[in-house]
Amino acid sequence: MENTVNIHELPYRPGVGIMLLNARDEVFVARRIDMRSEAWQMPQGGIDGGEEPLTAAKRELKEEIGTDHAELLAESKHWLSYDLPGYLIPQIWNGRYRGQRQKWFAMRFLGKDSDINIATKEPEFDAWRWVPMPQVPQLIVPFKRELYESLVAEFGAVILRDH
Repeated sequence: MENTVNIHELPYRPGVGIMLLNARDEVFVARRIDMRSEAWQMPQGGIDGGEEPLTAAKRELKEEIGTDHAELLAESKHWLSYDLPGYLIPQIWNGRYRGQRQKWFAMRFLGKDSDINIATKEPEFDAWRWVPMPQVPQLIVPFKRELYESLVAEFGAVILRDH
């Protein structure tokens, strides 16, 4: 008899995400190395045991784009989650999670574009660019699109108040 797991019984992986904005309020996105399709995303990753979400966000920036030269603008009001498609669950995180539950941070990039280096120790991306905030949800894989639309709505309002 095959050992099957009910997807809904799996927990969410705790994580963070960063909407990194340049001086023109464009958002940093990078193209994933491990996807066959054009999959662009904002920096994100897991929270290590005992780590505070903001600390994890700064660590993820450094690990993924080579710099954490940024200041905090806003934190998402709520934890946001997404579910992986069923076919991906066995392939990602050894099938232990159904998706991620994330705390998101909007940050202002204080460095120069030349500070960004995606050729990190364990690269996740093969290209990056700045894009207008409204375009960000169109670039992400479909199963994360609703989460990205929520972020654009929440952080877009914060950025407008910031000016």
